[in-house]
Amino acid sequence: MILKILSIESSCDETSVAIVEDRTVLSNIVATQIEEHKIYGGVVPEIASRRHTESIAATCDKALAEAGLTYKDIEAVAVTFAPGLIGALLVGVNFAKALAFSLGVPLIPVHHLRSHIAANYLAHPDLEPPFLCLLVSGGNTVIAEVSDYTKFKIIGSTLDDAAGECFDKTARSMGLPYPGGVNLDKIATVADNQRYPLPFPKVSTGEFNFSFSGLKTAVLNLVHNAGQKGEEIDIPVVCATVRQRVCDLLIKNTMSAAEKYGYKKICIAGGVSANSELRRRMEEECKIRNYKLYYPPLKYCGDNAAMVGAQAIYEFKSGNTAGTDLNATATLQIDYR
Repeated sequence: MILKILSIESSCDETSVAIVEDRTVLSNIVATQIEEHKIYGGVVPEIASRRHTESIAATCDKALAEAGLTYKDIEAVAVTFAPGLIGALLVGVNFAKALAFSLGVPLIPVHHLRSHIAANYLAHPDLEPPFLCLLVSGGNTVIAEVSDYTKFKIIGSTLDDAAGECFDKTARSMGLPYPGGVNLDKIATVADNQRYPLPFPKVSTGEFNFSFSGLKTAVLNLVHNAGQKGEEIDIPVVCATVRQRVCDLLIKNTMSAAEKYGYKKICIAGGVSANSELRRRMEEECKIRNYKLYYPPLKYCGDNAAMVGAQAIYEFKSGNTAGTDLNATATLQIDYR
């Protein structure tokens, strides 16, 4: 069964609408708010919600125009309903409910993290479950077994900060502009563990869990102490050292989990899957072990509606549809039932 799905993503600060047919993207429009939030050093939820409200209808029209379609051609509507900023999610969910109802087509609720994984399906037609996925973003860091397109099991997750949050907050402490993680990766040079002996993140509970709050705090203290003493820090070197530490733990846990559970297909997904060192080192480690590595192209790493449409295909096939009582949810695990 192949449907033309209009999909909507509004979980944070990107208003995105896409038209997806099977694993083919017919259009993918993203109305970004980065420049507006940049002056605050991060996303302001109330501003994000207002901008979604202002742009979602026009973004829909642009997506249809780029695909050469009209609303009459749409056979289903999909929307990110969880997790995310609740006000932002509500804009997309309410718009999607009204649109699906008016068109008389199915409404497909899609989990944000599942759609990040599905971004890989758009670029890799050969990719099928089962596989192991490292899902790493500003709000989430998870290792999940993907046994089927809609069946997930978490085997490791962060106990505090997500990896992307660690990047963003340490970058902000060093005066880098928003989005911090992207700019940290851009200016990072070579890590120097002697000059800046930042701690290696350690976790006492859970074999494959993560913790990044200690590393984040160490960088904040480093910057604060240097400022009090009137000393300069080598920001590109600190950025590289932070990046190395984060990637050390991400890669260590992923490779250990793959070995324990017998996976030879590995995916990375989420905004941090765009990180240059993570990609390079994951490729090296997978090559050594003869694992097959998948990651999405850069245009599908950040929040976008095409990935929502990709996952919606399988949610629909599994019978996951919703009515006008669908509500947004700020927090929800990827393996929800």
